Amino acid sequence: MYRYDSYDQTLVDQRVAQFRDQMRRFLAGTLSEDEFRPLRLQNGLYVQRYAPMLRVAIPYGMLSSAQLRKLASIARDYDRGYAHFSTRQNIQYNWPALETVPDILAELASVEMHAIQTSGNCIRNTTTDQFAGVAHDELIDSRAVCEIVRQWSTFHPEFAFLPRKFKIAINCSVADRAATLVHDIGIHALERDGALGFRIIVGGGLGRTPMIGHVIREWLPRGELLNYLDAVLRVYNRHGRRDNLYKARIKILVRDLTPDVFAEQVEAEWTQLEGGAAFVPEAEYDRMEAFFAPPRYDDLPPDSRTLRSQLADSKPFAQWVRRNTFAHKRPGYKAVILSLKETGKPPGDATAEQMDAIADLADRFSFGELRVTHEQNLVLADVRLDDLHAVWEAARAIGCATPNIGLVTDIVCCPGGDFCALANAKSIPVAEAIQRRIEERVEFQDYLHDIGELDLNISGCINACGHHHVGHIGVLGVDKNGEEWYQVTIGGAQGRDAAVGKVIGRSFARAEMPDVIDRLLDTYVAHRHDDERFIDTVRRIGLDPFKQQVYRDGDRVGAQSVARPDTPASASAGASAASTTPGHAAD
Repeated sequence: MYRYDSYDQTLVDQRVAQFRDQMRRFLAGTLSEDEFRPLRLQNGLYVQRYAPMLRVAIPYGMLSSAQLRKLASIARDYDRGYAHFSTRQNIQYNWPALETVPDILAELASVEMHAIQTSGNCIRNTTTDQFAGVAHDELIDSRAVCEIVRQWSTFHPEFAFLPRKFKIAINCSVADRAATLVHDIGIHALERDGALGFRIIVGGGLGRTPMIGHVIREWLPRGELLNYLDAVLRVYNRHGRRDNLYKARIKILVRDLTPDVFAEQVEAEWTQLEGGAAFVPEAEYDRMEAFFAPPRYDDLPPDSRTLRSQLADSKPFAQWVRRNTFAHKRPGYKAVILSLKETGKPPGDATAEQMDAIADLADRFSFGELRVTHEQNLVLADVRLDDLHAVWEAARAIGCATPNIGLVTDIVCCPGGDFCALANAKSIPVAEAIQRRIEERVEFQDYLHDIGELDLNISGCINACGHHHVGHIGVLGVDKNGEEWYQVTIGGAQGRDAAVGKVIGRSFARAEMPDVIDRLLDTYVAHRHDDERFIDTVRRIGLDPFKQQVYRDGDRVGAQSVARPDTPASASAGASAASTTPGHAAD
């Protein structure tokens, strides 16, 4: 993985010292709330509903075991013993004391980590495929491209105060596991006549106005990547709206200009930059790729007699291997997904003890490295087939072996109203109630696997940190006269066939959500063809059969009311730590 050089370390250390002084002046009263707000946001520090929240950057989702242990130590020493992995491959601490944040940033700097540009109207953490470097279907390893983009975008003076936050995703595989079509910029690696290049997609995004991105350049020589990104950002910076927060994203500019006109303006800007200062020579790509050279793999056969025997002897282990492992390009290896979706636990949360144990697993079985996924799970990328059973047993012992990756209980979920000042409703209790309802089914595991691939995403507000728009089933928390209600969409998808889900009808009270999901699943089972996924059935038969089942005569789910939920004791306990000024916490 990428290792800091002296420039990187100096930059991060200086930022820590700078923010320590800014915090000192704020606490002393010489910086006002309004003066301090942009300074703290530049360092990933928000003010949530009950306490500060610190978002830490995990560039393109890559972590070393030493870094994960440091994250565990911070959770234990400065927070409440856990942290939350987000859909942007970052990690968030929900309860740090305000005055300790400079110390946390210093701890992070000691292991080559920071919180720079995890918030604010700037270029955020660049994301990619969690299986980059090991994916059986990749053209090139996207991590080197991501690191080049990261170095270009960090502290870029021209793009430090954009009209709105800006997100880039890079995909270099046949399958798009980076959700590039719903990013401000999506980048796809291509090969043409033996040369490598990129397809550039602009104007995707979720939130209040969800949109699928548009291809504005089908082929870009890879040496011109940064010059072209400069051109896109310059057009956005020049014409993006700053008078209306809700119309400030680049997707609105692309829509209003039309994709063709926007592309013409970018091309005109690029002609002034082509071959210029930001050109990336092949030697620089080679230098970056050297950081991500393959580890010292053993020369192994593509099959394992030991594994075959273990699979035959244990149905639970076989289910886990089927759902929680991913094909590796190297014979004799698999990538393992460690689930952070155990029922009863907030999706994406990990305790300090779990993080320490996972760091140990990375050292023992995966060359000391791991990844964070967009779906809020963790990955050991390089596990020998003969070691899978040992990894499974160790993961079960710490609650990270739920065999549900890609299934309906692998719920993507934002922190919601339990933490976020922007949320209209809570997300975590809804996720837990749905998981528990599915577990109540007779022959639960067989039912879960029979339902098959299904993305269920939950957001507590329209900012869509839970990516509900692209869930096969999406749930959005809304406010109705001070009460929490939930709007349901179906038909969303990410990947190369990305789509925005459609609302099925009136919203539902929180207590009714398990019934709603039950009826949607029952409708799918009643109408599906053999081996047809939920999303394929929705596309084939449309929304009406699902709506009819959910809102059937005289028995409409959503008819009853629900009392306002109580504030959790853990949340009220931290209320005294919060500032009176809420921050914008949407990821």
